[in-house]
Amino acid sequence: MSDLRTQDAASGSSSGSRRRTWAELLAGRVERQLRGPGRGHRLQDSAVHLLRRHLNLDDLLLEVEGPACKTLCLNQLGDPEASANLSSSFIGSALRDQASRLGVPVAVLSSQTVASSIMQICSSNGEPTHRVLLNAEQRKKLSSVLEVAQYLLAHSMFSRFSFCQELREVQNFLLLEAVWHLHVQNIVSLQELLESHADTQAIVAWLFRDLCLLCEQMEVSTQDTDIAQAMLSDFVQLFVLRGFQKSSDPRRNMEPERMAQLAIAVLRRMLIFALEALATGLQDESPVYKAVKCWFGMFCGHTFGRMMSTDCPKRFFSHTLTQVLTHKPVLKVSDAVRLQRDWSFAKTHPLLSSLYRRLFVMLSPEELIGHLEEVLGTHEVNWQHVLSCVSTLVICSPEAQQLVQDWVTRLLARAFESCDLDSMVTAFLVVRQAALEGPSVFPSYADWFQASFGSTRGFHSGSKKTLVFLFKFLSDLVPFEAPRYMQVHILYPPLVPSKYRSLLTDYVTLAKTRLADLKVSVENMGLYEDLSSAKDVTEPHSQAHQDVEKAIAVFEHTGKVPVAVMEASIFRRPYYMSHFLPALLTPRVLPRTPDSRAALIESLRRADKIPPSLYSTYCQACSSAAEKKPENAALGTKTEAICVEPLGLLAAALRELRTTMTDPTQYDVFSAQMAVVSERLSSALGLGEEDGSFEESQVQVNIFSPELEPQDQQVADLLLTSFCQNLIAANGFTPPDRQGPWAAHFVTSLCGRRLLPIVLTRLCQLLRHQGPGLSASHVLGLAALVIHLGECRPAVPEVHVASPAPVKSLPLPEFLSSLLTLRTAEASLFCLKFCTAAISYSLCKSSSQSKDILCSCLSPALMKKFQFILFRLLSEARGPLSQEDTAGPPWKLLCLPSADWQRAALCLWKQRTFQELLQEKEFHLTYRDWLQLELEIQPEFDSLSDMERWDFHQWAIHEHFLLKPSEAGGCDGDMQTACTVLVDVLIDFCQSLRSYNCLENSDLVLSCTGNRDIFSRLQEMAADLEQGPVAPQRCSPSQGHFLFRVFRRRLQALASGWDVAARLQRQQELLVYRWILLGLPPSILVGSPQNKQPATPDCTEFFHLVNSELRNFCCHGSALTHDITVHFFRGLLNTCSQSRDPSLTANLILTTCQTECPIVVTSALLWWPRLEPELHTRWRRCFQGPLPQELQRLWEAQLFGKSCLSSDLASPPPGPAWVSAAALHFAIQQAEETRIKSQLEKLNCQSEELLVVLFFFSLMGLLSSHLTPHAVDFLKAVDICAEILRCLDKRKVSWLVLFQLTDTDGGLGQVLLRLAPDPYIRLLPFAFYSLLSYFDEDAFIREDAFLRVAVDMYLKLICLFVTGETSAVSALAGRSQELQGQGDPVGLIIKARHFLLQSIPRCPEKSFANMAELLATSGHCDPEVSAALLSRHQAVSDDDLYQEPHLF
Repeated sequence: MSDLRTQDAASGSSSGSRRRTWAELLAGRVERQLRGPGRGHRLQDSAVHLLRRHLNLDDLLLEVEGPACKTLCLNQLGDPEASANLSSSFIGSALRDQASRLGVPVAVLSSQTVASSIMQICSSNGEPTHRVLLNAEQRKKLSSVLEVAQYLLAHSMFSRFSFCQELREVQNFLLLEAVWHLHVQNIVSLQELLESHADTQAIVAWLFRDLCLLCEQMEVSTQDTDIAQAMLSDFVQLFVLRGFQKSSDPRRNMEPERMAQLAIAVLRRMLIFALEALATGLQDESPVYKAVKCWFGMFCGHTFGRMMSTDCPKRFFSHTLTQVLTHKPVLKVSDAVRLQRDWSFAKTHPLLSSLYRRLFVMLSPEELIGHLEEVLGTHEVNWQHVLSCVSTLVICSPEAQQLVQDWVTRLLARAFESCDLDSMVTAFLVVRQAALEGPSVFPSYADWFQASFGSTRGFHSGSKKTLVFLFKFLSDLVPFEAPRYMQVHILYPPLVPSKYRSLLTDYVTLAKTRLADLKVSVENMGLYEDLSSAKDVTEPHSQAHQDVEKAIAVFEHTGKVPVAVMEASIFRRPYYMSHFLPALLTPRVLPRTPDSRAALIESLRRADKIPPSLYSTYCQACSSAAEKKPENAALGTKTEAICVEPLGLLAAALRELRTTMTDPTQYDVFSAQMAVVSERLSSALGLGEEDGSFEESQVQVNIFSPELEPQDQQVADLLLTSFCQNLIAANGFTPPDRQGPWAAHFVTSLCGRRLLPIVLTRLCQLLRHQGPGLSASHVLGLAALVIHLGECRPAVPEVHVASPAPVKSLPLPEFLSSLLTLRTAEASLFCLKFCTAAISYSLCKSSSQSKDILCSCLSPALMKKFQFILFRLLSEARGPLSQEDTAGPPWKLLCLPSADWQRAALCLWKQRTFQELLQEKEFHLTYRDWLQLELEIQPEFDSLSDMERWDFHQWAIHEHFLLKPSEAGGCDGDMQTACTVLVDVLIDFCQSLRSYNCLENSDLVLSCTGNRDIFSRLQEMAADLEQGPVAPQRCSPSQGHFLFRVFRRRLQALASGWDVAARLQRQQELLVYRWILLGLPPSILVGSPQNKQPATPDCTEFFHLVNSELRNFCCHGSALTHDITVHFFRGLLNTCSQSRDPSLTANLILTTCQTECPIVVTSALLWWPRLEPELHTRWRRCFQGPLPQELQRLWEAQLFGKSCLSSDLASPPPGPAWVSAAALHFAIQQAEETRIKSQLEKLNCQSEELLVVLFFFSLMGLLSSHLTPHAVDFLKAVDICAEILRCLDKRKVSWLVLFQLTDTDGGLGQVLLRLAPDPYIRLLPFAFYSLLSYFDEDAFIREDAFLRVAVDMYLKLICLFVTGETSAVSALAGRSQELQGQGDPVGLIIKARHFLLQSIPRCPEKSFANMAELLATSGHCDPEVSAALLSRHQAVSDDDLYQEPHLF
């Protein structure tokens, strides 16, 4: 105090007088003071103020007399050890006593004492001043002081105002943690402390400095992380609450307004610091980086979760977003156009993108779009921040794509309505930025530009003013934009009326000039360049190699030359010839088996798209390259080494993606990492952003031999493994229904044009070929993947299933389900596991959604396979359900390490939601579905024994499906319906891909693959229908037998015609029909005797099948195959056994055959040596009598044929003549050595009709020698025809009628047409001119019709050649030594033409009758022959005019 007095006295003395004492100064002041009321109170206040300002409390307490213990306790208030035994009440009592002795309020003294103690604590550690956190010792001392302060505050012995005044003086030395403790323990709030400070700028600077230090130290100090986190969170909450709350009282005082300004200033200062740090570039793990990362981490739900209302955080987030978007708007629009390709999501600083994602949490996508509109309309903006925000928005928000498109549409409408340049600029920048993120989140720029301006519906098409505005805008962009965008504008130009075409041409000229300055040529653009991206344009030769690889990939998956390649060969020939072809024809060692590149080259060569000289040079270079194979092999190793890095980066990105699965609901975090994965994926596969568009409408996958390039397979394995691991990790935290859309987003990224075929091919390898070997985690992951892929059905094309058989297209869910096979026991068990996992995941994922959504997520094929395999493997599921299980789907059971799959499948079967789904019609396992699936089973590898399989079939057919109503997929109790469906399914199966290789041998249709027992069930059911108690229910004769109804319906559905494809398809179908017929009771062919007399069985349906189909495809020339023939006659014997007059029934059937189906009779004659023993034996055993008359007549015809070849006299031919002729023809064919001339002499006494019919059969034999040379000897067939022709000419018998047969002919003509296949009848012109050298020279003169028939045959022969129907003849002739020079249709046509041109001048007048009519229909086939005929006919007519008339 003495020092204080001396100092003050010295300072108070005047410079010109002596120093006065303190008493003199006071005495003088007292004299000058005016006495008045309140003077004592004012004096007391002044004294207190003076003491407060200059008081050394420790010295004062030492001078004041009092108990030593109380003085000690006040000095040691901040020492917890010294004051451990002192209570707060004792300290309070001491302060009260001291205050009374000093004459000051106890609250003021207490506040000063506590403030002094806190300052001692903050400065006690001699550490650097740039700290904001207390150490452990300081924290312990502060706790003691605050405990006393709380006591003093509770007993009104503490002044917050005085305390704030004291701390204000030492603010810069006060640690931020001490301030926080004062705030949270309610000693004095931060708001009170800040409002007590008059200098706002100083307090903002202090808070900014300490908050930055806190953010830095929070990342460094691990032991104080919780305290630092709580401090920062509380401060941010207070600033947001005070800065962004809305007061309902407009008359509030100024202090809350000042606090709001201060809070906003601090938050703004922190944000500006972070943004400027990002702009200058941050090094990872630097202190500033850590501070920015920590501050951005405060923008999360944990920070503001304790607030009662979200209004303040929402306003704060909107304000922050505005600040970010408007921070330092120094970039011009031209800069944004030029640089925006570097502002994509993947290139934006991760801290900035994380800030955007955190801001998006509090604001809905609609609010974000609205806020962007408002900011862009009212502020100058930082385009880099705006466009990077747009990228983050479309990446992290699934709804953003449509909202951004709607926003752009509004901008365009506003722009063209008032020629608003700002709206136009914004629209184009936003679209280009969103398109940079790839087609999985936004359409490509090319697609958008074409959709917006490529039609009459575009905004630009309103008037000339809007057109001028558009092209003026595009022209202004030219100096700044990337070449890709100008290429888009040129290749997909806006639609412009013809009268304004100059606007477009001016722009195109300008853009091409700019491209030329940039050394970019539109003509040299690659075929698959990504016009939506803004990447640098690659060199043509570099792009050409990429185009070649992509063209090969498209060709490999479609089997066709890509459309882009064909178009380039025509419209972009400079690039195609100068760059693409040289890249495609790079010399290499050609593989033994042509690969996809070789196949593409061959296809282009055949299409004349490769110049012959270039192709020849390529072949020579490949031959030379074969000698340098070791060197080239080393190049391959180098290429593989180059690819390691992209795969490693992709694997690292996928591992980072897995870390986000700790909280899969954070869609923004997952989406951000998925954007990185997509970029790495494009690099690994060499893709651009164009991977989202499909050139073809279908994706092609070869399910029988799926193959992938090694790198493609590695990429697919990385993706599939990542999905499975992510799913398992996510299930460890939350069930599927609460995991958010991460899985759907992941799967969407797999649906690119280039990537989807790779993924599907790999899935085919895993599920179809390696399924039983997959682990449980793989089964769960791939099952979930299949469900999500099925949800992508609207966005992806159908899958083209390629195989040796005809291809078929399947929707994606059906294709994925088709990969689950049931052939073996292991495959069936895997199918059960996979279906159980997939359905359980779908039910669990969509548990809170409607049934319609649930049905759309599940594949009907998957549901049906699950029901089928469950019924088959688990007999418990075959009975009725006793009680449905109300528990959830067994997804959790499947995720256990020791999952019981069969128990889980039964649990799923009993689940109520699943049973409700089964009520939907699309999920019904119908009888047809069951048959199709059962036919896949291979009995030798079946898990069921033969007896178990028979039991299962009996239950399924007779107990389950037969009695079910048709609405539920059953048969309504009708056995015929069950048989009909079974036959239909059986035929479909035999025609399907799975039995394709077995169709050549009909006996092996179901022995190679498929469940043979199903056909046994058909045989049992057909026998029941024929003989069992259900026989009376058979359809009426008008309806026909169910089997023939199926055949007839299916044949009507097949394509008609005689082209190769239609014939092969029909032949394959009929091969299956024949196999089915031979396996069923033969009585089906003949039918049962009718009740009427005479008892004639009804063979109409079988006869119709023979005449219309089997005659053409299942025959040997003029006879059916042996098996069908024998089956028919066995049916005849069975029918006779049911008749009261067997002989009469047999005679009636065979008599009907002669008129309705004569080829059955000729078939019996051909196979008689093998047929007769069985007929004789069974007839004698059953009927004990001679053969019926008609069978005896067949025997006589056979005897006649043999006798004509023997040296004995020929036996008389039985009638009718065509039967005897057929028997003789077959006998001649079967004889080893035939002297046909001498044998024909025995027929001199026979009828002319027999010879004519024999010639017809010999013509059929001649054609057979061409079509089936292994069955008939060609030279022998020609000799037979020639001799019969000489015999006919010798006897002056006309045979031309055989070449004029029509369907309208009655009698013999109709019979002959039914005795030969239609292809043979159509090839009669070929047979006619094959015998040209044996024609009689006088035939033209002797027979008036000869010329007309010869011309008719010639014109038809030309037509056959033109339509390709002679190709089979020429192909066989080229392979057969005997037919060399005989089967060439071209040579035959030349000979015939020469023959006609020589013969026409010698023909008499009568030969030209009706010639004009013939030439009118077919004369155009050979104009020269037609002209010769017309000329000769005219000359003959002119000669008649000059002849003298015969009047008498």
